[in-house]
Parts: sequence; C-alpha cells; structure tokens
Amino acid sequence: MNPIPPRPVDQVIAAARGFLGERITLNDAIRQQHSRGEDTTRPTLPDAVAFVETTEEVSRLLALCHAHRVPVTPFGAGTSLEGHVNPVRAGISLDLSRMTAILEVSAEDMDCLVEPGVTRQQLNAHLRDQGLFFPVDPGSHCTLGGMCATRASGTNAVRYGTMRENVLGLEVVLADGRVITTGGRTRKAAHGYDLTRLFVGSEGTLGVVTKIRLRLAGIPEAMVSAICAFETLEGAVNSVIATMQAGIPVARIELLDEAQMEACIAYSKLDHLRAVPTLFLEFHGSAAAVAEQAEAVQAIAAEHGGSGFEWAREAEARNRLWQARHDAYWAGIAWRPGKRGITTDVCVPISRLAEALLGAKADIAASGFEAPIVGHVGDGNFHTIILVDEGDAAQMERAWELDRRIVARALALGGTCSGEHGVGLGKREFLEPEHGAEALAVMRALKATLDPHGIMNPGKLLPDAPA
Repeated sequence: MNPIPPRPVDQVIAAARGFLGERITLNDAIRQQHSRGEDTTRPTLPDAVAFVETTEEVSRLLALCHAHRVPVTPFGAGTSLEGHVNPVRAGISLDLSRMTAILEVSAEDMDCLVEPGVTRQQLNAHLRDQGLFFPVDPGSHCTLGGMCATRASGTNAVRYGTMRENVLGLEVVLADGRVITTGGRTRKAAHGYDLTRLFVGSEGTLGVVTKIRLRLAGIPEAMVSAICAFETLEGAVNSVIATMQAGIPVARIELLDEAQMEACIAYSKLDHLRAVPTLFLEFHGSAAAVAEQAEAVQAIAAEHGGSGFEWAREAEARNRLWQARHDAYWAGIAWRPGKRGITTDVCVPISRLAEALLGAKADIAASGFEAPIVGHVGDGNFHTIILVDEGDAAQMERAWELDRRIVARALALGGTCSGEHGVGLGKREFLEPEHGAEALAVMRALKATLDPHGIMNPGKLLPDAPA
C-alpha cells in the first residue's frame, strides 16, 4: 500500500518549525482564537497559528507558503468587524502581535517607525513625554498593522485624517517572501507609483506589513470636550452639517442616537445624561482658539435645538467621556444580552448626511430590529449596530437585507459602503456597484501580479470573478 503523501500545509508546518520552533502551533484553543474576529461570519479553523517576531521570519514563512500554495491570513488584535481575519481557506494564521518594537521616534521631524503589533495606546504612552501623539483613534484596542491593513480612521479623522494620510512609508513582505520598502520620511514626494497607498487598505491580500513609518502630531496646548443634547435626530444632524460647512476646525464630532445613548448610559454609568440624540465634541488648539471654536459650535447647536452643553476640561473627565463613546459597540451588545451586532459603515458627502442618516433611521423602524446609531458624523461616516440572534438564520438574512438597504441609499447619494471598517467578507458584494466592473478588473490584475498563487488572505476584499 502506497503511503499517503503529506499535505502541503503539513510540509510548511514541518519546515517552519526549523526557525519558529514551538511558535508555530496546532493547539486547538489557539486555533479557535484565530478563527474569527468580532464579526458574525462563520468561524473557520486555521491549520496552524504562527507567532512571528521578525521580518526575516515573515519572509521565510511566506516563501514556504508561496512554494506550497498554502493560504496565509494575517492576524493582529482580532478586532475586525468584517471578517478580515477569518481564515476561510484554512492554512496558516500569521499572528503579528509579538512584533511590538517602537524602533525610532524623531521629535524634530514628528514621525516614528514601529512594528505592526504595536497598539496605538502603547505608542501614545511612549510618546507622551515628548509632547507628541498619534491621532488616528478607532477606539478599540487594535494594532497599528491592522489599522494600516483596513485603512482605519475613527473619532479624530475629521481634523487629523485617516491612516491614509498618516502613513509615510512601509516595509512589506510580498507573497513570495520578497521584502520591499515604500514611501519615506519626506512630507511630499513625486517619484514613481505610490505603493504605500496601495498597501494601506489592502487588507492583507497583497502582502504583510512589518514596519510602519507614521506621521505624528503635537499635543495641543488646550483640549476641551463637550456634549450637547437634542430633542430630534434631525436637529443634531443639521447642527453637524452647519458646523462643518462653517469651516470650524472641530477635532472630533460624534453623534449617538437615543437608542445608543440609552445603551451607553447603562453600560458606562452616565446616569446624569438623557437618552436623546447627543453630540460628543472636542476642540484642540490654543486656549483662545478652543474657546472661540466652542462658542461658535454652541451657537450653531442652539439654532438647531441643541441644549444642555456640558464641558469637560480636565484630562480625566475628557477620557471618561470618550471612553463611553469608544465603548458604544460593547454598550449596544450589552443593551440586549444574548444578541450579536451586524455593524454597517456607510459614509456620504457631508451635504447628504441628513438624507442618509434619517433614511437609515426609517429603514430600521420599518425592519422591526433594534439598531442603535453612532457615527463619526464630522466626515459623513456613521454606523448602525443591528442586534440579532446569531443562531436564527432567517433573522440574520433580514438583518443583512437592512444593511443592503442602508448601503444602497449611501451609494445613491455619492457615498461608500465602508468608511473605515474595510471590506473583508462582509462588504464584497458592494464593490462592483460602487466601483464598476472595469475598476474591479484592475484590482484583480494587481492582486494576480503581487500574489499569483492567491495565498494572501484569500476570499477577502474582492468578490469572486465572473465565470
């Protein structure tokens, strides 16, 4: 009887043990941890999990996987909401969480070089004594490598931009193990293709980021946070639109509807607040500039029915306020125990925000679901957290249909299906309606050139090619 030949993945695992040792593991509990993110997609077990610590190890492992046609799914902190880290074709889950070195900080040039496993919290703790901070703030405990992969943004994007604007350069390991460097330290350059922007937002489908050069910002002289309550959602939305169109440089402007406020009040013990549509704001700058900005926004809010402005000037009070906002997703889940959340992520031009958001609110009411709304409305981005019984297939399909209606309206208004969470598995069906078949053909050609065997995070970002 002829022996059964080893599977390609078993050959990769055996060879990788030579340089990773016990850091490539078949442990069932660890594989379960790497089978999904925080999304509702069906978990898939990887064949093995590899904990890498250097660029050389990533390069050697990818070269092996390329040679044996074994899928690789990069994994950071596992906070994905669109199925990015789900290894749908098994293979190797490549865990980068041990690459945590802050390699360089240049206070003079206001930039730094970090490994992908560093979290934004770790970086900002390291920078605090130098008067600098990294402003991109998605709110969750995510790694900077994952933030690059998904082109993350968050609450500060209205003033400081997203990862797209704040990544100066990258070190990337390609599918076949080659290592390239993109970008540089200059604030502008006009040479060659912009490979940095190609990889920022590529969701691990083109290569693995192993070093990141980031733009930093100075800690402002003064920072003041505020909340303002509204009797109607329309009043809150119109206040945001008027503020942005007036050109007031707000650092953060976030909207929570009455359902989300009810959930946050219970979860974060904000008993002094009311469960009505509420804006969370923050102003950065000199003391005089912050005062002027705050007064202007307060006047605009009053014109649209805003009242009860509450100010937080001390760091502790501001941090507590924003922690409550950052906990909005978990608050929404805890609001209805036993439910999971399907999170929408549309973004529209600021002038169309009222149509998009109020339309979504009407869709939610018609659907019968409870779905709190929270948004980075200063840049036209908002989320609904559709609360579902994950085990009820019919209910899940109705929830996805609600998601499709919200996305369809956003696209009709000139918006996008994903403002910051990325595409992953959850938004693939919207790529062709948003970009067109020819643009998708170009994306597939780039993928085929950089990853000819299709091993890098297969099944993500791009919808299946037409037969």
